[in-house]
Amino acid sequence: MTEMALEKRNISNSRLVLGCMSLGGGWNRNRITKEDMIKAERAIDAALSIEINMFDHADIYKLGKAEEVFGQTLKGRQHLREQIVIQTKCGLRIGEGGLKYYDFSKEHILNAVDGSLKRLGTDYIDILLLHRPDPLMEVEEVAAAFEYLNRTGKVKHFGVSNMNKAQIELLKQAVSLPFVANQIELSLSHVHWVEEGIYVNQAYGAQVNFPEELLAYCRKEQIQIQAWSPLAKGLFSGNLKGKEPQQVLHTAELVQRMAQEKGTTCEAIVLAWLMRHPANIQPIIGTINPERIRACKDAGEQARSLTRQEWYALFKSARGREMP
Repeated sequence: MTEMALEKRNISNSRLVLGCMSLGGGWNRNRITKEDMIKAERAIDAALSIEINMFDHADIYKLGKAEEVFGQTLKGRQHLREQIVIQTKCGLRIGEGGLKYYDFSKEHILNAVDGSLKRLGTDYIDILLLHRPDPLMEVEEVAAAFEYLNRTGKVKHFGVSNMNKAQIELLKQAVSLPFVANQIELSLSHVHWVEEGIYVNQAYGAQVNFPEELLAYCRKEQIQIQAWSPLAKGLFSGNLKGKEPQQVLHTAELVQRMAQEKGTTCEAIVLAWLMRHPANIQPIIGTINPERIRACKDAGEQARSLTRQEWYALFKSARGREMP
């Protein structure tokens, strides 16, 4: 996979991850259908065909159905469990009236993991991430939950998502177990990260930049940076709506031209731009379209061959101006 934390702890050799949020049908309590199962199987098979062996979940995805449909798929392929890495997240909840809130209490973390284990049909989770920051987080409760889950064999490794350096440092004061990953939104189009506890969301076409301090910190601490929405909803690989800013259109043209010159796909170029960064960013592909999944196959090879000039050309194009 990379030379970062996951490889050093022998968790996964997968340079890409399949995000499973779109599995399981709609965001409702409807039963899982035969069509839902077929879509899940095709997505998983497509991922495996390009040597993706890591799958990213969250207990909240499709109100639990994403994990459930994945677990039902595994049930018919018992040999597959030891060949893959399952990552899931907990802490995001939906209450009465659809209120979204966060809960990092020990009780909720333990209950959430038991629910994920049941839905996934497995005895253990390879990696558990805290799903975004919880302003009411009591680090001692998180530590107690993590230590119990690790001691009982229910969870092997732990990490966070969308957290900044200060939030991770606060957790590390109480949690003795190492954090192996931090999952943040990163793509060629925009970046989404936490700065002083506030989510900063830059619109398509706005100034593009990496949260360099966070990336440097995670590199130093051997925390794998995982990028969610790395393909930017297909913005640079054929999903233009016709109302995008000029720099987005220009970047899409540049990506297409590079893909043609290199004999690869636009998806591979977009992912390669992220993966070329020395933080060894690990993209989490959000699509479950088998064709688009397979289109990502060359991303690692393209990242290795992408020159500095090509990287900065894409950066300048998406940013809309030169580096300072």
